[in-house]
Amino acid sequence: MEILPAIDMINGRCVRLTKGDYDTEKVYHSNPLDMAKQFEDAGATHIHLVDLDAAKGQGDNLKSIYAICHETALKVEMGGGIRTEESLKKVLDQGVDRAIIGSLAVKNPEMVFEWIRTYGSEKIVVGTDVNGEYIATEGWYHTSDRHIDDFIKSYMAAGARLFLCTDISRDGMLGGVALDLYKRLQDSHDGICLIASGGVAGMEDIHAVKALDMFGVVVGKAIYEGKISLNELFDN
Repeated sequence: MEILPAIDMINGRCVRLTKGDYDTEKVYHSNPLDMAKQFEDAGATHIHLVDLDAAKGQGDNLKSIYAICHETALKVEMGGGIRTEESLKKVLDQGVDRAIIGSLAVKNPEMVFEWIRTYGSEKIVVGTDVNGEYIATEGWYHTSDRHIDDFIKSYMAAGARLFLCTDISRDGMLGGVALDLYKRLQDSHDGICLIASGGVAGMEDIHAVKALDMFGVVVGKAIYEGKISLNELFDN
């Protein structure tokens, strides 16, 4: 199972939000590259990056993303602000291994289906953010009428395999992961590669996700708040 420590970036700094609310921004480190190197030194092989400036259409953090891609050996999964093929190509050209497509996957599925065919299912992660069991978009301020199962089925039929699933009610809350949801999705969608995100509070959550035989898990606030040490995270 991939363990992906998370770096969310605003103005070139490492921050965390609660439930995606920008008003809850808390800065944890001034240099994303230094943070990424700490993760790598501890044993990380993958990293989860989110460009929160690009997500809001207010600039980007491509300089930091490029540095992480080229000054570490980490495999980089990145999301935030990828709304056109030009922006997709730009992040892949930075050295990003997998691009997360979020709101656009709901608003323009045919375009994203084409990207999956063109770039390959290993390059596109379908952002599957849920409020209840319905897909949330636009930085989680809007809940669509798309049920998660229908959404996943349509993308798997188009060749997608990688899905990043975040229960937004748990994001940044350190209240535990949505195990029941993940188990049901694993059981319902044969061949899915599901990455858990949101709510990791301690190593017990990592063990529980691993026991479900999931593809990966994103760990953010639990690291920054000292709930999980990097040594124990990567000693498993």
